Parts: sequence; C-alpha cells; structure tokens
Amino acid sequence: MSPIHDQTYRRYEGTRQPPGRAWLVITRAGIRTMMARKWLWMLLILAWIPFIVNVVRLYVASSLPANMVGAARSFLAVTPQTFRSFLEAQGLFVFFVTLYVGAELIANDRRANALQIYLSRPLGRLEYIAGKFSVLFIFLLSITLLPSLLLVLIQAMFAGSFEFIRANLFLIPSITLGCLLESVVATSTMLALSSLSNSRRYAALLYTGAVFFTNAMYAVLLVITGGTRVAWVSITSNLDQVVDVIFRQTPRYETPWGLSLLVLAGLLVLSISVLERRVRGVEIVS
Repeated sequence: MSPIHDQTYRRYEGTRQPPGRAWLVITRAGIRTMMARKWLWMLLILAWIPFIVNVVRLYVASSLPANMVGAARSFLAVTPQTFRSFLEAQGLFVFFVTLYVGAELIANDRRANALQIYLSRPLGRLEYIAGKFSVLFIFLLSITLLPSLLLVLIQAMFAGSFEFIRANLFLIPSITLGCLLESVVATSTMLALSSLSNSRRYAALLYTGAVFFTNAMYAVLLVITGGTRVAWVSITSNLDQVVDVIFRQTPRYETPWGLSLLVLAGLLVLSISVLERRVRGVEIVS
C-alpha cells in the first residue's frame, strides 16, 4: 500500500474571476443547453426564412431599371417601412422562441429546488436573474436585431452606396431600439411567469394566455367602442404602437403612444416585482 501523505492547507493557485461575472456562467450554460436541441434549431431556421425572402426582394429592387415605373417598382421600393414590416413579421417567431426557451428558465430550477443551491453560493439574486435573462434575450436578438441590421448592410451592398442609409440616419437606431424594446418586454414577462410555477408547460400557458387574452380583450372593446383608443389593453398593440413611433411611422391606433409606453413600463415594473419576490434561496411558508 502506498503511504497516505498529509495534505496540509495550501493557498488556492487557480485563476480568480472578478466579482460580478457569475451571471456569465449561467448564460453560457443555458445557451449550450438550448443549442443542443434540434427543435430550437428548426425554429431558428424558420425564423430566418423571412430574412432570405427580404434579401431576394432587395436584390430584385436593386436590379430594376431606374426609369421603371408602375406597381412592381412601387411594391419593391425600399423604404424604412420595409424594415419595420420585417420586424413586425418576426413577432410570430419572437412569440414561439420566447415560449420554447423562456418557459423553463426559472420553472425548472424551482422544480428541482435548485434556487437554494444557486443562491447559497457567491451568486446574488441579481446575477442569477441576469444570467437567465441573457439566455432568452440573446436568442431573441438573434432573430430580430441581427437579421434586421444585416438587411440594412445588404441593401447598401446591392445599391452600391450608402445613400439610402444617409437619407435615413434614424433607421439603424430605430431598428436597434425597436428590437431591444420588444426583446426586453418579452424576456422580462416570460421570466416573471416562469418564476410563478414549477412547470414549464404552465409557464408557457400563462404567457400564451397573457398575450392572447389581452388581444381578445382589445378585439371585444374595439367592437363595443368602435375605435382603437382602447388598444392599450393589448400587450402586442402597445408594442406595435411604440415601435411605429420609433420608426417614424404613423401610429396605427388612436391610443396615445405615450400611454402605450407607460403600459409597457408598468409591465416591466410588475415583472421585476414578481422576480424579486419569487427568486429567493429559501421559500417562506406562512
């Protein structure tokens, strides 16, 4: 038998990470876990199909003769509304990615009682939430902000100049702000609902209900009132209203866009409040 040597205290000689970066570990682990799922890959591929369609449209538009007139040129004309319409079309994929990725982010940890393990280590509640938030947030930006900015770049390449961008200097900031707003609202709402349950299916059902119920409520009020001033009751309508203003487009509803922005801000505050109450290391039962 080999002798057992005395293992006395030795100083840690490994690499020490600066404080405040623990959330990156959660983010990387969450992204790796999701990227290993083929269904997510299929969903992401589907989400990029509108991008390919719009690339073809930009190519055809750049190939049309300058003196050509008519419905075809009017339809294919590239304007800021082109990019606003693309972002609006991505809303469907934002909904499904939010359900697939976000529903389990906190719900699974609650089911496995993992919150006590996470928060018993040198990991604050804010870092835990930031790590989980970043997982879904990054996936949403990958199907909204990334393809939108690529479309702007491709338009310049096909046109052979940056004239369109110079004529619409607000476009890139509008795309960035619109995508960030949509992603932040979806991510924070989904995280809050995920923290309310131990089941990802129930969390997904809650998010689906929140979106469709508010849309249905608006549809009923629209029939009753005959006007769109009640659009503020719908989460989707509020996002559309504010993003329209960000893109300098005429708002589609009679609801003041400031009211829509206030409703979205209230939703964010409510989500933060829910997360603050639900993400705890030890559950207190009264």
